[in-house]
Amino acid sequence: MYVGVLTGGGDCPGLNAVIRAVVRRGLQLGMKFAGIRDGWKGLLELSVAPLTRESISGLLPRGGTILGTSRTNPLKNKEDTEKLTTNIKKLGLDCIIAIGGDDTLGVATKLYKMGINTVGVPKTIDNDLSATDFTFGFDTAVSIVTEALDRLHTTTEAHHRVMVVEVMGRHAGWIAVYGGLAGGADLILIPEKPFNMDEVCGVVRKRRNEGKNFSIIVVAEGAYPEEAGGMITKDTELDAFGHVRLGGVGEFLAKEIEARTGIETRHVVLGHLQRGGSPTAFDRILATRYGVRAVELAHEGKFGRMVALRGNQIVDVSLEEATGETKTVNQELYRIASIFFG
Repeated sequence: MYVGVLTGGGDCPGLNAVIRAVVRRGLQLGMKFAGIRDGWKGLLELSVAPLTRESISGLLPRGGTILGTSRTNPLKNKEDTEKLTTNIKKLGLDCIIAIGGDDTLGVATKLYKMGINTVGVPKTIDNDLSATDFTFGFDTAVSIVTEALDRLHTTTEAHHRVMVVEVMGRHAGWIAVYGGLAGGADLILIPEKPFNMDEVCGVVRKRRNEGKNFSIIVVAEGAYPEEAGGMITKDTELDAFGHVRLGGVGEFLAKEIEARTGIETRHVVLGHLQRGGSPTAFDRILATRYGVRAVELAHEGKFGRMVALRGNQIVDVSLEEATGETKTVNQELYRIASIFFG
């Protein structure tokens, strides 16, 4: 069996660990592999390279992806769709293992319905893919946010400031809640619950009145004030999958808090720091388990499936189920976090 492997969408720690596991286990099963460069774009441009035991050596702790990535949508128009299917046949691929989030796996789902064999591996830094408890890369991102909050505590307290920390999370605030809870944030704002500026400033004032001269607020990039009615964006330009570029809620909050309370307020955008560097031990193991099971699914002819974590077991679910809806923050978890607000 000749299998193509690609990574699409935003990068995150653990991608290389998946690639390594897919190839190592697949070689044991007598399979051959083509590394598809830059996500679905590589199939449109016939940009592939062999994946061998030598080419995957040393990948386990390495961040990023050796295959490169992009947010290319190969099904955006009829011409690209025809080119994609033609090139898959030209390469002689028996299956494509797509490692990505909702957009990448959405393409894999549609290709499967078109008669092309696909298997999915869930990758999203936001942990917002339904049908799986956790996606790899999320634990690393939370660890980075937690360390940043630990460091920001000392400088924020020393200067008696309010610090607003903007983290990733377009439609779901998993990173904000986990990172904020672990890092002792005084307030956590998420997309699932539009915030009220009066209430935000009330928390800051209450802490100041109680003798706590600093506050740290964690906000997911997709969070927004009630009066805005929607996410705060950098611009109106859309990517290939119709998403706007988020950013600016941290700066917005900092300016509003300082204007309303008179307390010096700064903001920090962690941005791509959350994506970079080596994966945590948890993510290395999860990515490895995903990769092994994904290639075994391909070998067994179980196409149109995605590997998933349920409890402590790796299972497989239909791609259609996996990409059907966004997994939002568990409200009980947010309730626990809110106990420590203020």
